Amino acid sequence: MLQEISIKNFAIIDEIHLSFENGMTILTGETGAGKSIIIDAMSLLLGGRSSTDFVRHGTEKSEIEGLFFTNKNSELNEKMLELGLEPSEELILRREITASGRSICRINGQMVNLSSLREIGEFLVDIHGQHDSQELMNAKYHLHLLDEFGDEDFEKAKKNYQEKFEIYKNLRNQLSIREKNAQEFAQRIEILQFQAEEIEAVAINLEEDEQLPKRREKLNNVKNIADALSSAYQVLDDDDNDFSSLNNVRAALSELESVSSYDNDYQEMSEKTAESYYLLEEVVSRIGSAIESLEFNPTELLQIEDRVMTLNTLQKKYGPELKDVVNYLEKIHLELDELTGSENGAENLETAVKEAQTALLEASKKLNDKRHKIAEALTEDIKQELAELYMEKADFRVNFEAGKFSIHGNEHVEFFIQTNPGEGFKPLAKTASGGELSRLMLAIKSSFSRHESKTSIVFDEVDTGVSGRVAQAIANKIYKIARSGQVLAISHLPQVVAIADTQFYIEKSSTTDVTTSTVRKLNFDERVEEVAKMLAGDDVTKEARAQAKRLLTK
Repeated sequence: MLQEISIKNFAIIDEIHLSFENGMTILTGETGAGKSIIIDAMSLLLGGRSSTDFVRHGTEKSEIEGLFFTNKNSELNEKMLELGLEPSEELILRREITASGRSICRINGQMVNLSSLREIGEFLVDIHGQHDSQELMNAKYHLHLLDEFGDEDFEKAKKNYQEKFEIYKNLRNQLSIREKNAQEFAQRIEILQFQAEEIEAVAINLEEDEQLPKRREKLNNVKNIADALSSAYQVLDDDDNDFSSLNNVRAALSELESVSSYDNDYQEMSEKTAESYYLLEEVVSRIGSAIESLEFNPTELLQIEDRVMTLNTLQKKYGPELKDVVNYLEKIHLELDELTGSENGAENLETAVKEAQTALLEASKKLNDKRHKIAEALTEDIKQELAELYMEKADFRVNFEAGKFSIHGNEHVEFFIQTNPGEGFKPLAKTASGGELSRLMLAIKSSFSRHESKTSIVFDEVDTGVSGRVAQAIANKIYKIARSGQVLAISHLPQVVAIADTQFYIEKSSTTDVTTSTVRKLNFDERVEEVAKMLAGDDVTKEARAQAKRLLTK
């Protein structure tokens, strides 16, 4: 239920704060005082469309905040987890609209987008006003309204049908595309096969990306390498050169060994020199082996040049890097599997489409059967509700007509009514008057309220066009709905106002530059006065006050 709402800088509202309780709360006031503005603010808090026109003139932003108690709603908790929110029995929704048009939404302090706020808001409050009558008058909404009356088994059947429909639609689209583009498929397969053969023929080794350039560089510089190795060998160890590095180190080692026994430092220097000598000796040996193995192979160089050129060609086509070429080959094989695999072949697709169609027909029959049963229950329920609203002679029916398969089913649904015996059933949009439409909407809402999990229901002047005993029946109906939850209502009917548990009065005050709405909770005597005004106008009589007291104390 809605526990509290705070509205600041919204339209003609400067700042108001309202606390609500269970049962029925009524909002009253003169026309234009701001009653509907409060409902507009509530609608925006639940994710409604915003406008800069809502921002109070001369202020930077409008702020709306509401506190809700959710009573451990499992569906709401699942939705919150799905949206990345922590489930909680206490929810604080906040909406800010800046003068520049920016909208900021928060749930329990966490910033969310507008669609997330709207999805959560759908679990909290159900607002009904003139637009709901428009839904009743428009047949395209009737299927949705009927489905709201369904139970958990119905939802499972509906979900099963929708899954079967999606499978059938996707398979049918695949087959249609294949049939329409058979030549394009063949050409694509041919191109992919050519590309795969071209890459596979090269037998790429990713290590070549680094090895081949090095090997080519070495072969192209064989002479420079040979000259450098030979020079190094001569400097380090040359039989014709008594002053080669190795000979010099050998001589130094001999001298140090001769005095090493006289001092530890001499011993250490001798050992270090010996290490250097053996290292140089190893290097000389390796240089000699390298010189012996070094040769220029023009055939190998030519092969490497050809290989590098081939790899470069593949990289330009499918690269830029060699690893990208390998990855592209994997993608080719995956696409070829899709286009040529047996499970996607034309014959198999046709078989799959037929099987999916059979499954869809079975699912649609189950869905339709359940919808027809729901329609029967809804019909009886609404007829009973209408009788309580002094439309006992009216008859209600849900009309089904075969239609094309869609995500919603394969039947067209429309509400029909017979307001008087013998007139015959006609579409709801063509028969109901304003007062009848108000009662129809209330009857349907009363039926649905027992099946919904909304914490609060708002009625915005749904009693327009009625009076007398019908007005009292509508008051009783709204009050009955409030017994199982929380109802907030705007009304000008004294019968509806008097039956409410709590009454708030909205009034408007103006100065030269500013118009402001304020709200106050009325006590019993104030309620008597307001109901009396509704009965008698501005000239309130004793009789009007007495009648108002009788209405308030029923």
